[in-house]
Amino acid sequence: MRVNLIQLNPIVGNIEKNCDLIIRHLAASKGQLCIFPELALSGYPPEDLLFHSGIQKRISRATDILKNKTREGVSLILGTPYYEEGKIFNAALYIHDGKIESIYKKRSLPNYSVFDEKRYFSEGNEPIFINHEGVNFALLICEDFWDDNIFSKSFSEKTDCILVINGSPFDYNKIESRRVLAIKRAKECQLPVIYVNLVGGQDELIFDGSSFVLNADGEEIIKAKPFEEGSVSFEFSSQNLCKAEKRLESNNIELIYNALVLGTRDYIQKNNFSSVLLGLSGGIDSALTLAIACDAIGAEGVRAVMMPSMFTSSMSVEDAKSQADLLRVQLDVIGISDVMNTFDHTLRDVFHGYEKDVTEENIQSRIRGLILMALSNKFDSLLLTTGNKSEMAVGYSTLYGDMAGGFAPIKDCSKTLVYELARYVNSIKSIIPNRVIEREPTAELAPDQKDTDSLPPYDVLDPILELFIEHDCSVDQIEKNGFDRNTVIKVLNLVKRNEYKRRQAPPGVKITSRAFGKDWRYPITSGY
Repeated sequence: MRVNLIQLNPIVGNIEKNCDLIIRHLAASKGQLCIFPELALSGYPPEDLLFHSGIQKRISRATDILKNKTREGVSLILGTPYYEEGKIFNAALYIHDGKIESIYKKRSLPNYSVFDEKRYFSEGNEPIFINHEGVNFALLICEDFWDDNIFSKSFSEKTDCILVINGSPFDYNKIESRRVLAIKRAKECQLPVIYVNLVGGQDELIFDGSSFVLNADGEEIIKAKPFEEGSVSFEFSSQNLCKAEKRLESNNIELIYNALVLGTRDYIQKNNFSSVLLGLSGGIDSALTLAIACDAIGAEGVRAVMMPSMFTSSMSVEDAKSQADLLRVQLDVIGISDVMNTFDHTLRDVFHGYEKDVTEENIQSRIRGLILMALSNKFDSLLLTTGNKSEMAVGYSTLYGDMAGGFAPIKDCSKTLVYELARYVNSIKSIIPNRVIEREPTAELAPDQKDTDSLPPYDVLDPILELFIEHDCSVDQIEKNGFDRNTVIKVLNLVKRNEYKRRQAPPGVKITSRAFGKDWRYPITSGY
């Protein structure tokens, strides 16, 4: 029996297109059992679209089409929403010879982090065993596999294989943690495990695929490439389930970079943009964002804009031009000094008697945001913002200025990680000028300005932020990790004070265990 693991990249809510994509895979898989990921037909997560009667009808029509396709000699296991007696289930259908032979309803519904499944789905209550060509599969959906209580009740002495379909989002520890759990499960029940996962970007979430098959000893028999749509096929036999493949390891930085590229590409393309633009300052953040954009959609679809002021160094202008030339990206240079003077004149009377301060710095950033949004409108290009997680955490960004835009590729990357990613990019092909990586970070909104004028050094700031944001550590706990208490308090106060900014920020790719997005729900108004 041949089994085909299909890493599908669906578009949430586009049932017809997703159905066509599934059919194309079925057409290339005659005589095989095709296994599709969790909610492949609707895309994941479909959120409140599930409540619309129209999507239920479209899912029903698509399911009928797919049922007919199985009369042509192929069978499938399909992840889909399933409507029954006023309830919605996260289900897996086993479709064979034109009929739905079995319906498995997910029993463990996650309701933490980015997951909100109890808002939408009802729980299933029983295991399902599928017999396909004499092989007995115990079927599970994603969180069922992680739930010890559910898993322990999911197979019997007649089970030949555990089959898990998944919509498991990426973070930089997730691929390894899945593999460790799967090895544990295979050894516990002494059964092979087939694990099939979604691939692609959906708003801030990235699905990495990384589907695999383990034998009963927990050895990897086959593994699909991460971040690539497609399928892997293998012969399900006792002989072939003994041959472990050599693992091709990817380092975390490579995985993260590929996630950023895929997330950016899918956001652009699934939202029907053909081009993007961004402000290229000569600094590290915009340099990395430009590299990601070019890898995502090609340099021909990317436009960079350098907007120097009287505070912009010649080094910044030279390095921005150098990178644009290396990547063969169109670069527009639009000076903002005259516009700054106009603002100074316009506000002269109402600002009379007040010293210049951060207000004038923010006006510069907002002038640049206005120019970029004008270009975005005129050329129908998606504006990418270039802010990182460190800046977003402490509010070192300007609302309606450098935060203006449609998508934020490095929003979940700390400043420290930005440097690591830039070095990774240059290890493949030198496209970011070394001075950009080596120079001291500066916003260049005032004379001789440095980031450390306002913030602790990033090698101090970033570990504090990680402990608070991703691990929920208190001031006392962070201090015990070796950090000055006053510095910790200052940083956490900045995080709290700037929640209102983060609520107005564009979405961005999630690559850590906790990002400023679906899994960050802090109140704006708080006395904590």
